[in-house]
Amino acid sequence: MQAYDIAVIGGGAAGSMAAIRASQLNARVILIERNESICRKILLTGKGRCNVTNIADIDAFIEKFGKQGHFLRSAFSVFFNKNLISFFESKGLKLKIERQGRVFPITNEASSIVRVLNACLAENKVNVLYGKRLRNLTPKKDFFELELENSFGIDAKKVILSTGGASYRATGSTGDGFKIAAELGHSIIPPKPALVPLKTKEPWVKELQGLSLKNIRVTFEYGKKRMASNIGELIFTHFGVSGPLILDLSGQVICMMDEYEEVPFSIDLKPGLEVEQLENRLLKDFKAGGNTQFKNFMKDLLPNSLVPVFVRLSKVDPSKKVNQITQKERIAIMALLKSLPLTIVGSLPIEEAMVTAGGVSTKEIDPKTMESKIVPGLFLAGEIIDGSAPSGGYNLQQAFSTGYLAGEKAATCVK
Repeated sequence: MQAYDIAVIGGGAAGSMAAIRASQLNARVILIERNESICRKILLTGKGRCNVTNIADIDAFIEKFGKQGHFLRSAFSVFFNKNLISFFESKGLKLKIERQGRVFPITNEASSIVRVLNACLAENKVNVLYGKRLRNLTPKKDFFELELENSFGIDAKKVILSTGGASYRATGSTGDGFKIAAELGHSIIPPKPALVPLKTKEPWVKELQGLSLKNIRVTFEYGKKRMASNIGELIFTHFGVSGPLILDLSGQVICMMDEYEEVPFSIDLKPGLEVEQLENRLLKDFKAGGNTQFKNFMKDLLPNSLVPVFVRLSKVDPSKKVNQITQKERIAIMALLKSLPLTIVGSLPIEEAMVTAGGVSTKEIDPKTMESKIVPGLFLAGEIIDGSAPSGGYNLQQAFSTGYLAGEKAATCVK
């Protein structure tokens, strides 16, 4: 039976950083990864470029994580975006800041991030065990007994559970950590998909598959409440909608669907124009358009592929001359431009989501150490912890920050 100071389960962003930090403090560390390489999910982030963090301040980060944000303040205070940027740049990898404060490696390759983490694990003499899956974790008096596949056993004084969530299962995040944590007595907030495309009721979205609408705004309605996005991009799919605006709000929409089976939402195709401004523009343009048919006129206002759908929904004769359009029809067109209606009826499954919402309850984790309040000596880090944020580098920073803090405190405990 091999014995270590610390066993880290899961070699994603959180687990790798936890192992690196613990080993820097002279702990004997083993990192157990079920795949044949670490950080497979990182390779998929930022469209293969890895949006590693964001330059927003701590308060902005906390706000992005909603109800769970305050839990992360200690972790962010110990190791935050500037620390992470310095970590990579000290290893020779320059990073760059792009729109909305998103930070990427200057190489535009996620593999650059993984190479640095691999090098740091080797430099700090972390024993990385690949291709092994944790079957059972048993707390003993002064240590933990880890049973891996093929009856392979390890003892460790402390354990850091960083197995990820249940999204992107092809990368190894199959929800194993939730099962292990639950068996040890932890409460699991039911995992749900976040940063995931949404399904719509309306069949006409299939006609628009692949169409990207930029500089638009979406608004979701549930009960008497409304949730509006910033101005951004939406992409139509064969089953519904995706794109940055949809992905960022998808987690909240899915939570709404616990109460409402369907969630109406609308697309403001002209968010830069107030209703009165739009009405005046249409009046002017319809007069100037003269004998132009309505279906042809709309090509100046909308992408070509959207025009047939829009005209059909407006119920205006597509061949009608624009200078003959009535006030009632003009109002209907204007309303549709400001509020193109759709209905959300579901999402893609959690396996296809970018992030998992839900996980081990933060009420059962000490935010100053990441140690379990249920099982002494057990630490948790990364996506296994309940809470998620929109895209933009926030979720990866959470993983690195909680991993760093867990590694540091676990190493301190074994001294």
